[in-house]
Amino acid sequence: MIDNTIWAERYRPDTLENYIGNEHVKNKLTQFIAEQDVPHLLFCGTAGTGKTTAAKILVKNIDCDYLFINASDENSVDTIRTKIKNFAATMSFKPLKIIVLDEADYITPQAQAALRNLMEVFSKNTRFILTCNYVERIIDPLISRAQVFKLTPPSKKEVAVHLMKILEKEHVGFDKSVIATLVNAYYPDIRRIINTSQNQTSGGRLELNVEEVIAGDYKLKVLDVLMSNLPLKDKVNEIRQIVADSNVKDFAELYRLLFDKVTDYAPAKVPHTIREIAEGQYRDSFVVDKEINFVAALYNILNG
Repeated sequence: MIDNTIWAERYRPDTLENYIGNEHVKNKLTQFIAEQDVPHLLFCGTAGTGKTTAAKILVKNIDCDYLFINASDENSVDTIRTKIKNFAATMSFKPLKIIVLDEADYITPQAQAALRNLMEVFSKNTRFILTCNYVERIIDPLISRAQVFKLTPPSKKEVAVHLMKILEKEHVGFDKSVIATLVNAYYPDIRRIINTSQNQTSGGRLELNVEEVIAGDYKLKVLDVLMSNLPLKDKVNEIRQIVADSNVKDFAELYRLLFDKVTDYAPAKVPHTIREIAEGQYRDSFVVDKEINFVAALYNILNG
């Protein structure tokens, strides 16, 4: 019986048959399930593209004991040396144990160094599945110990069809133009598309306020300010407020936005802007306060 009230979880695929996109990954997962064995794996890709879902499908369809850890919350050396090591060392009545480290790019470099040893010591009967948005944050020794799969988003058409099936199962009426607007606004984040459609459903119908959708994406707000005619000081202050209101903790997507849209907001100084983006992104890996670093990079970009 389906009892989860959150659509993104209620309709999370639990078999490969209803997992959309990434056919090359599905073929390998099919092989692993058939063999009832799996190597160390690293799933990487942007948010909402099915990395965690792929890991959950594996542990559900392989005879194993498993431990699931959200590494954005538990990312210290202590977690590796106690919780993970204890699970790996404990005797199991199942032929295999699998440890899923979701959002492994949040694990500290010191903890990653400790993890690589565990991957070798317990490799006889314990496998590790890591998921991450930014594979460059994973140390090379971990990457070399795992089979790496880059998950790409399904096409917009596939996402739209998937969403319409969910709405039909929930007996929610909709217009196809609304589906198109929603998918275009939040693609490729499938989870956010589904969550937004649930939030915007009222009285058995999906009614979407286009202005609210655009306003709800802080990256679109930032881009709107960058392309405005506001004075430098006001631009910086406006973007600072957007970042604060949106509670942004990870600035990688904003740096990517600045790079992707550079010809839109700074067509006359592309080389300078890209150089400052690269400098800000590099410093982001070392600084204590990432927000201050981002605002400083933004000021350098706009003041060049």
